[in-house]
Amino acid sequence: MIPITELISFILHIDKYLSTIIQTYDSLTYVFLFLIVFLETGIVLTPFLPGDSLLFATGSFAAIGALNIWILFIVLTTAAILGDTVNYAIGYYLGPKVFKKENARILKREYLERTNNFYTKYGKKTIVLARFVPIIRTFAPFIAGIGKMNYWQFLKFNVIGAILWVALFTFSGYFFGTIPIVRENFSIVIIIIIIASIIPLVIEILRSRKRQEPKRDFTPISLR
Repeated sequence: MIPITELISFILHIDKYLSTIIQTYDSLTYVFLFLIVFLETGIVLTPFLPGDSLLFATGSFAAIGALNIWILFIVLTTAAILGDTVNYAIGYYLGPKVFKKENARILKREYLERTNNFYTKYGKKTIVLARFVPIIRTFAPFIAGIGKMNYWQFLKFNVIGAILWVALFTFSGYFFGTIPIVRENFSIVIIIIIIASIIPLVIEILRSRKRQEPKRDFTPISLR
């Protein structure tokens, strides 16, 4: 397990870490970025990895020529699509039994319940919307698999969500990441991005008791 202090430092100073990685590994940086995005979206054990902030940072490096924006977009979109696909498969074949322990340190039932509630309100659109909400982004495809959502419907929303998510943050970094005030206050910008990403989750929690029954797009999930 990565120490929390090191993880926070990596996320808040991701521009400095990326700079070192790019200088050291050059084109292999794309492989590193692919793995991070794939793991963050594809494995329920790693919801803590950077997502939005990483995409924004990579876009800003593409703007100064350290990375190719189009290769970056293709690599990260592919990683996001494959990550959700693998996550769906894990949920489909393993089911809710991996959440049997009430006090699991990582696979917490509260994450499952939170994401299940998100599905309750948004249905199939959750696959797209969840891309922009930390933690839920990691658990949404897993629950889609548990609920036996039609795979081709899942794939359609998976692809749409991945394209929108990667495009929004990488191109935002590409166009705004080199602005002097942004570069000089990059850590603050990352904090703002993280807070903005969490806002939908906070709103969802506040509204949790007022949700209406959904139009079921998948088999109801039992949390018992």
